[in-house]
Amino acid sequence: MISFLIYIGVFLFMECVTWLTHKYIMHGLMWYFHADHHQPKYEHTFERNDIFFVIFAIPSITLFFFGVQGGFNYLFFIACGITSYGICYFLIHDVLIHQRFKWFKNTKNKYLIGLRKAHKIHHKHLGKEHGECFGMLFVPFKYYKM
Repeated sequence: MISFLIYIGVFLFMECVTWLTHKYIMHGLMWYFHADHHQPKYEHTFERNDIFFVIFAIPSITLFFFGVQGGFNYLFFIACGITSYGICYFLIHDVLIHQRFKWFKNTKNKYLIGLRKAHKIHHKHLGKEHGECFGMLFVPFKYYKM
């Protein structure tokens, strides 16, 4: 039971980590890597912004390694929470919102439509300043009502 609680807790905590990282790192110190993501058209299949998938994968891989070495201890379940959030982030951000893969093109789900609207508002700012809606899975309720 404690393993499941660790997993769920880390998954939910990753939304906070994502919000903080997106606002203060991606739109701050590491804007160089994130800037191409805010351009209307992508020139290539991959963008510099994709480096953040690697950055978030490193702690997860490390925790998996030490979690398995320790006999599937709590580190393993922390890694599972981070990885699960990463999968959800990929499906929501790259597949649903930006349509980099055309898998969920015509959704009628109000939650998913709200996520798309909030992210569209986020991308209305092409620069790193004046951003809003930095989260991914939890956005203000007003976007579900629009």
